[in-house]
Amino acid sequence: MLAFIAENLAPVMFGALVLFLLMGFPVAFALAANGLVFGLIGIELGLLTPALMQALPERVFGIMRNDTLLAIPFFTFMGLILERSGMAEDLLDTIGQLFGPIRGGLAFAVIFVGALLAATTGVVAASVISMGLISLPIMLRYGYDRRIASGVIAASGTLAQIIPPSLVLIVLADQLGRSVGDMYAGALIPGLVLTGLYAGYIILTAIIRPEAVPALPMEARTLQGAKLFLRVITTLVPPLVLIFLVLGTIFLGIATPTEGGAMGAAGAILLALAKRKLGWSLMRQAMDSTAKLSSFVLFILIGSTVFGLVFRAVNGDLWVEHLLTGLPGGQLGFLIVCNILVFVLAFFLDFFELAFIIVPLLGPVADKLGIDLIWFGVLLGVNMQTSFMHPPFGFALFFLRSVAPKTDYIDKVTGKLTAKVTTGQIYWGAVPFVIIQLIMVALVIAFPSLVDAGLDRGPAIDLDKVKIEIPSFEDNAPPPFPGQEDDPNNDIMKQFQQK
Repeated sequence: MLAFIAENLAPVMFGALVLFLLMGFPVAFALAANGLVFGLIGIELGLLTPALMQALPERVFGIMRNDTLLAIPFFTFMGLILERSGMAEDLLDTIGQLFGPIRGGLAFAVIFVGALLAATTGVVAASVISMGLISLPIMLRYGYDRRIASGVIAASGTLAQIIPPSLVLIVLADQLGRSVGDMYAGALIPGLVLTGLYAGYIILTAIIRPEAVPALPMEARTLQGAKLFLRVITTLVPPLVLIFLVLGTIFLGIATPTEGGAMGAAGAILLALAKRKLGWSLMRQAMDSTAKLSSFVLFILIGSTVFGLVFRAVNGDLWVEHLLTGLPGGQLGFLIVCNILVFVLAFFLDFFELAFIIVPLLGPVADKLGIDLIWFGVLLGVNMQTSFMHPPFGFALFFLRSVAPKTDYIDKVTGKLTAKVTTGQIYWGAVPFVIIQLIMVALVIAFPSLVDAGLDRGPAIDLDKVKIEIPSFEDNAPPPFPGQEDDPNNDIMKQFQQK
């Protein structure tokens, strides 16, 4: 038995981690405990030396010194300040009035505002909860199908997962050893294409089932003409300025993602101050939530570092590499298996856990197969969106369930009895959008230019055609002194001619 464990310590270690996670242990502690226990087992079996564990403190301090990870609390704080200062409410109300006269107008407004919130907050929970509280009652009031209404709200909120400044893109860039700015630039076009696919689904629904996505009635259109136009301008300008302040400076190379996050946090405070919503209560709530999320990420990262140190020491990375490089189909076979694996694990793990556990194992194999890691990271980011939408464990569905009406209620505007939104309706509403996300995964694989178009890689150089010519020694000979060109007694010229 001990001989079998010694020969297969890496797969046994990975299997034990999966077992711990399925049993419901907290991910950070499951990772760390798994690494420490199997490290001691490896030392006892003579496979590892006790000196290995001395590398742990330095690795933990390396995490603390990682400036890139500072972008996570900055963007989280920015999103929470904006969400609690009422920017999402103003956007949804104004854009809803703008699109209201057309079928599916409220759904289009939710998608558009979801993309704007994604580009300003980068936090899925803030987007889903805001739109669930503001848009869902209006959509129910005017006869939207409950499955479509709940699905479009949850899916639009998950755009914060792939549209910069997404938190998961920061983690993916860190785990793959690539620039956060490049990851942001590569993810921008796929994020916009995915937004367009969501809108396309609503257009198709409006054509096939117009009664499911009705237009706003005339009495609900409180803003019209010049008044609506001025309201759109004043509502859209602040978030667009903030988007440029955050993303524009990063893409132009003026600021790093960490600096962009800091400017975004400062900009959110100024916007909240301008709206007269900034107070101690708002700041305390935002700081508390930011501290909780940042601690959650940090503890998972420390746990994954402990696990990764021991797993690599027992040649776990080589085991995974041999397992995946031996798949039929080369790069395509590897990509198909990776995406199926991430999609299945997304039923049980959230995107942070996937990024810290799975990506460090898949990244080196993808690099060895010649796959660009920026493109690979964006592909995994699109796939990981499904972790928010998977019934029954999708976090976006949980967020929406927390704010959707659980019992029948009297609508405060119409005074009519309105039916509740059931959990089953939320789950079934998510299914079409999960399918759309999988279609987007296929599009990124089929058309890599969707990612590469956003990157400035400079001119392509074929290394096989590069020629290095070293000039001969005679070519470097100094010119003779004037009048000595033809002098046979010139010692310097004799030396160069001999050589």
